[in-house]
Amino acid sequence: MRAQVHSIDFSASDRLLDFVQQKVDKLDHFYDRIVGKEIFLRLVKSQDTANKVAELKLNIPGKELFAKKQCKTFEEATDNAVEAIRKQLTKHKGKILKNAA
Repeated sequence: MRAQVHSIDFSASDRLLDFVQQKVDKLDHFYDRIVGKEIFLRLVKSQDTANKVAELKLNIPGKELFAKKQCKTFEEATDNAVEAIRKQLTKHKGKILKNAA
């Protein structure tokens, strides 16, 4: 399933969009029942150099997972958000398998 990528208040390059899509698509390897994927990329107006935010929302049956990371680059923020969601997916999948046993 393709992820919906939204860039808020700026125009994202095709290279950035492709990078984000590839990273988010890797989540399918960890859980095959993903219903929806959305990524929001936004610039935060602050004096800090880490003003790029990636928010990842993942819909799975009966639950919605969310991660928000702020870093110096969109690539780093996306990597961190995908890693956070991967941990949540692994934990959720472990609970499902434990309950099924």
